[in-house]
Amino acid sequence: MTTSFFRNALILGLLTAIGPFAIDMYLPAMPSIGRELGAENSAVQLSLLAFFISFAIFQLLYGPLSDMWGRKAPLYIGIGLFAVASIGCALAQDIETLVAFRFLQGIGGAAGMVIPRAIVRDMHTGVQAARLMSLLMLVFSISPILAPLTGSAVIEFYGWRGVFWAVMIAAFIGLILLSTQLKETRPSAARAESGLGSAMSAYRLLLGDRNFLTLTFIGGLGISSFLVYLANSPFVLIDHYGLTPTQYSIAFSINAVSFFAVSQLTGWLGDRFGLVRVMRMAVTAFALTMAAMVVVMSLGINQLPVMAAFLFVGYGFLGLVIPTTSVLALEDHGEIAGTASALMGTLHFVTSAIAMVIAGVFFDGTALPMAIGIALCAVGAFVLTQATIGRRRVVEAGAAAE
Repeated sequence: MTTSFFRNALILGLLTAIGPFAIDMYLPAMPSIGRELGAENSAVQLSLLAFFISFAIFQLLYGPLSDMWGRKAPLYIGIGLFAVASIGCALAQDIETLVAFRFLQGIGGAAGMVIPRAIVRDMHTGVQAARLMSLLMLVFSISPILAPLTGSAVIEFYGWRGVFWAVMIAAFIGLILLSTQLKETRPSAARAESGLGSAMSAYRLLLGDRNFLTLTFIGGLGISSFLVYLANSPFVLIDHYGLTPTQYSIAFSINAVSFFAVSQLTGWLGDRFGLVRVMRMAVTAFALTMAAMVVVMSLGINQLPVMAAFLFVGYGFLGLVIPTTSVLALEDHGEIAGTASALMGTLHFVTSAIAMVIAGVFFDGTALPMAIGIALCAVGAFVLTQATIGRRRVVEAGAAAE
């Protein structure tokens, strides 16, 4: 792999991480935000949900725009809006204002999530795309490792408002990298046939593509399992288990280490076994691990180290699920990669938002309801995989991906 390959992975990973960075840095601050703004936990969680909703929906806009205008222009718009909204969050004096600006932040951050995946598809297909996607995930995974720790340090010295000033700076760094280091990968000739009508036709095509939808929802359920943990873990680990914000950040980061470390095996395993076989194996192991966690915790063995061990193993397998499902879903849609990436991202986060709402209804401040929500998402991904991707199709799809 060349230097440019790694440089592209670094830049695309950083652009992708800007939005999630605003989530992961924010997590240790959630209890203190509630105290300072006089808001209940449910209202503080709404500020997180508002981000996810706009983050999901507006990917549908950026995808077609990136097919029509090229990849860079919509990225400038999105990251610029994200930076402005971050200032609004930092200056918010009540929870309603914070929720409103978090919604705007999600609109801007959506560009960084959807367009880098399209750029990967512009550059590569098959196992090479999986390698680049896994490297992108490596950089992207810096966010849940460093962001909570950085957030804790920022909160300690500058309070929770400092988190939003920090992500504003990250957004400006992203704009500089975008303007100086990333080339346009959507040539003018390819844009000529892209328009509103073609975008609508593309969405109809994708919504009728069973293979695309199946792979998207398998990946979406995997992401949902992590976001259920993300939304509830500050209250479980800090309020229930008694961790400090810094200890919470370390515990949260450990799962990200597992995720990105295992994801780096995607290319090697894909070369040897085929991407679809790797995906099936990873989904199965992921579901078994999370289901076993619930069984053990239901028996009363629910100490934090026990739960943490299961999550570490389970999210390692998830590190194989996400890049393989993403690459395979986009494989046949190079001409509409932006639109396909947008629909994939929206369906991922709509699925995650639904899972977060359902898990929130049953959340009682203890660890078991959160663990059950995580496991149900993982088992759902397994059931969908078994029901829709048979062994015969695995052989055919695996060969095609290579």
